[in-house]
Amino acid sequence: MSNNYDEIIEKAKEFFRKEIAPSHIANTKKLTKLKQFNLNPFLDKYKASFLTGNDDPKSIAKALVYPRVLGTSINTTFGNKLQKFCSEVLEGFASTTSGIDIEFIDKVDGRRKYCQIKAGPNTINKDDVETIKGHFAGVKNLARTNNLNVGFNDLIVGVFYGTPEDLSGHYKRIAQEYTVIIGAEFWYRLTGEEDFYQRLTDAIGDVASEYDGSELMDKVITSLAKEIEKSLDPKQLDVEVREIADGKGTYDV
Repeated sequence: MSNNYDEIIEKAKEFFRKEIAPSHIANTKKLTKLKQFNLNPFLDKYKASFLTGNDDPKSIAKALVYPRVLGTSINTTFGNKLQKFCSEVLEGFASTTSGIDIEFIDKVDGRRKYCQIKAGPNTINKDDVETIKGHFAGVKNLARTNNLNVGFNDLIVGVFYGTPEDLSGHYKRIAQEYTVIIGAEFWYRLTGEEDFYQRLTDAIGDVASEYDGSELMDKVITSLAKEIEKSLDPKQLDVEVREIADGKGTYDV
């Protein structure tokens, strides 16, 4: 077992401690204000009732905060930190080629791979597809100019987690021209260790167990619930309607 690959795991754990967790905590602390949410008055009470059995302000706050903190927020943080992850954790594979995140010798076919890194199977959009193809086209042109032996299968998209079945339609469009390698297979090709993906995710899981955000979540929800309670006050609603009627307020169209 290579010490270099053990070092990747240790660096990944430290990266989670220094970058992912602090950003996630900071973003969670911002959620005490209603302006942080796109409210849907047709559904917010329904979601609260579905979650807790009632639609009081605290239940509405929970229905708003839980999906943001446990879904959107942490996934966005992970995606935004991806390039830094490559430069710090995967620094041994750093590429000097424009548009390429890492280069490595594929442990399956022994060829040098020019790899663009993505977080997960649903983390790219339509515009990303053309950007990725553009970067690969640049590498092909560079290879022709410098007489480098770079084949189509040497230009790959590496996806950190997931399975081939999880890949979105955008990835499948890329896969019509280039190789997309995801999850366990990606990490195996990078390191040559069949269990590396499992070891890496287990290690991150160990770090995650160091954090208990339940108290912070309670504080955020309680604070947000107070704002919600004020916003639902009929007197406050009457004031807003009167301001609009008097021309002091306007609806955004």
